[in-house]
Amino acid sequence: NYMNKVVIDCKGLSKRYGSSSTYALTDLSIQVNQGEVYGFLGPNGAGKSTAIRTLMNFIQPTSGQATIIGLDIVKDSVEIKKQVGYLSGDLSMYTKLTGEQFLDYVQELQTIESQSYRDDLVEQLKVDLSKPLGDLSRGNRQKVGIVQAFMHKPAVLILDEPTSGLDPLMQEVFYELLRESTQRGAAVFASSHILGEVQRMCDRVGIIRDGKLVAERRIADMTKEAAQTFDITFADKAPIASLKKINGVKDVTQRGPVVTLHINGELAPLFSLLSKHHVSKIDTRNLDLEEVFLRFYEEEGGSK
Repeated sequence: NYMNKVVIDCKGLSKRYGSSSTYALTDLSIQVNQGEVYGFLGPNGAGKSTAIRTLMNFIQPTSGQATIIGLDIVKDSVEIKKQVGYLSGDLSMYTKLTGEQFLDYVQELQTIESQSYRDDLVEQLKVDLSKPLGDLSRGNRQKVGIVQAFMHKPAVLILDEPTSGLDPLMQEVFYELLRESTQRGAAVFASSHILGEVQRMCDRVGIIRDGKLVAERRIADMTKEAAQTFDITFADKAPIASLKKINGVKDVTQRGPVVTLHINGELAPLFSLLSKHHVSKIDTRNLDLEEVFLRFYEEEGGSK
């Protein structure tokens, strides 16, 4: 995968609004590759939308720079907008237009290869194009927004909270669309505050807090890291002190006869200790990625 070319390249991107002394975004440096879904994860107000609006040149960076497909986000923003499928966190600008009129309008700004792909999207997402956008529910407006972002098969997709308001069935359709897009080489940068969603759609994730990138991980690595969680049921007294001493063991907790622990690295020392005890049951469970993420938040910033 490392052969892929960099499509979005941020170097020290920072944004301070007006005369405010604090930065909404501080020194963001990330790269998103062709064929990759990069998830930008953080609580609301962490700076996700600021980053996206800066990339789209709706607001200018206070310092730093970024390129999308080799074009400068400030100087070449008109050209970039032709190449990018963008979904904002708020589609409330065109309330009077019907879905049909809105898509036609957007289509004139960006060249569309095939009308039939747009029709497919409308059908897959079960979009009602006859009503004014202002009359649609949040979820139905979101679906129009998704069609608008994907219909010209862009090389780059920048999506702000893309599944917001979608029901579970439509979320699945959306994940499928993302997969198709990355398979044809699109680079995707998507913000989210929902861990499960990030887990489903992303290859890599950047965790942002208070405007700063606090961690960047591959989902595959996090899943690996998360996999070694054991629930061990002891028929005799649990050797808590010895368990805690094993290399790589952390978070040892006991509930009655069951001891839960996480282990990174070699399992042999754990099993050699267990062989000296009466163990009636061992369960391995996949630690929810949520727990791994939360640990990141805690480790990186001390208190939440």
